[in-house]
Amino acid sequence: MIQGIIGRKKGMTQVFNDKGEAEAVTLIEVGPCTVVQIKTTDTDGYNAVQLGFGEAKKISSPRKGQMKNLGNFQYLREFRLDDTEGVKVGDLVDANIFNPGDKVKVTGISKGRGFAGVVKRYHFRGGPKTHGQSDRNRAGGSIGSTTTPGRVLKGRLMAGHMGHNRVTVRGLKIFKADAGRNIIMVKGAVPGADNGLVLVGKTTRGKK
Repeated sequence: MIQGIIGRKKGMTQVFNDKGEAEAVTLIEVGPCTVVQIKTTDTDGYNAVQLGFGEAKKISSPRKGQMKNLGNFQYLREFRLDDTEGVKVGDLVDANIFNPGDKVKVTGISKGRGFAGVVKRYHFRGGPKTHGQSDRNRAGGSIGSTTTPGRVLKGRLMAGHMGHNRVTVRGLKIFKADAGRNIIMVKGAVPGADNGLVLVGKTTRGKK
């Protein structure tokens, strides 16, 4: 059985559970995705399915051949399987693969923050505001190591590009799956900005 799907993060809201308590949930539009290719241990060394999602405005001829006239998909992503038996090219995958209470992992690209200093990027405290250092409030401070070794050690936390990384959050739970609208509600926050591409897959790891 296919354990994952491609989707888009639509945003966050709150819903009320059976006890009347408010739950923060993320709405994800999942699929419908189409099985474009099946990989097996005999031909590729592992079992997986390649899913297509979204509509591309322009597509190259080689990409069209890869999609086998199933559609002009904007995104193609692979999901590993234990066994490909019962799966065939052209099958549709939608929100029906999830049930309330299922534990999932969500992978997305975190929001990009541009070039950030150490206070914003790593939560440094900054320098003192007195004793002649009024201009060092958000500086990282000394980075050297005196004469030995006489260089900046690798891994030093410094200012730089923040965000826009591939992030996976595990152990999130499905609150509701609406196959009619291809929407799932996931408890908690998932990586990325609204309308960003995410991969949702079942997992047994993560939060209890």
